[in-house]
Amino acid sequence: MSTETRAIDIGVGLFILLGLGSVVFLTSQTLGSSGLSDSTSYTLHARFDHIGDLKVRAPVALAGVTIGRVSQISVDPMDYQASVELRIDKTFDQLPIDTFASIATTGILGGKYIELGPGGDEEFLQDQGEIEFTQSAILLENLIGKFMVNGTADKDD
Repeated sequence: MSTETRAIDIGVGLFILLGLGSVVFLTSQTLGSSGLSDSTSYTLHARFDHIGDLKVRAPVALAGVTIGRVSQISVDPMDYQASVELRIDKTFDQLPIDTFASIATTGILGGKYIELGPGGDEEFLQDQGEIEFTQSAILLENLIGKFMVNGTADKDD
């Protein structure tokens, strides 16, 4: 084997090791703790009819700035709604009680996150409080289906 071929083999091997190391690092960052401990955060709850592909650890944002993470997702067996638990940084402990939570998308095919829109009430949400006003995820499949149905209905007229 020539020295040149051996150098290429070593370079490819190092590139593969670097790639695997990056995957391990990113996986540990994604699956690790959210950085919000019980002493630096508080919990809010919200209910949605449909959450799309919202995942645990998804960001919770206010004005586009991440202020927390989704910490738990479950289905309420009584009303069959998705129950989402949010861990919010205590710096933002004065969210009005009429704050609005909606499930938004980071891009056309991006992941889901929760966007909070503060209300104007003078009373604030407390630890373990519930956000009453929510908007479920908009499903691309439903939009396409409505567009297709409306498009064919227009042609029939």
